Amino acid sequence: MRTFPSADPAWFYLHVFCQISAYAIGVSGWATGLKLGSESAGIQYTGHRNIGIALFCLATVQVFALFLRPKKEHKLRFYWNIYHHSLGYAIVILGILNVFKGLDILSPEKKWKSAYIIVIAVLGGIALFLEAITWVVVLKRKSDKSTKPYDGYNNGQ
Repeated sequence: MRTFPSADPAWFYLHVFCQISAYAIGVSGWATGLKLGSESAGIQYTGHRNIGIALFCLATVQVFALFLRPKKEHKLRFYWNIYHHSLGYAIVILGILNVFKGLDILSPEKKWKSAYIIVIAVLGGIALFLEAITWVVVLKRKSDKSTKPYDGYNNGQ
């Protein structure tokens, strides 16, 4: 949706809503981890805990980065976008990995891990499909701009 200028304010607010919701769920997971950790003296799952700490820190940095976001036309916006997307993808990947670590700790029935894999695969497939559509639109727009003849007023732009 972000490649369609007509969806600009709606896309941004939908994105913010989803991210705030995800952050709230993450904070509740963080609090649950702290509570369970304090009640489980002598039992430590270092990898799961460390990834959880990293996720909480990265997600908090990502939320506060909203306040440092340059305007669309600012020269630093390009670099901010790279940072924002890279950190976002890192958080998603670490989150998926940490759920697998948590499932290994809990040792639930195989069907729960299979269900999680199916959900992640479906969501990943949808994301790849939407990303492909985005790139088709962006590349088509770019090629339409580059083949536009000079109109004498604004250099064909």
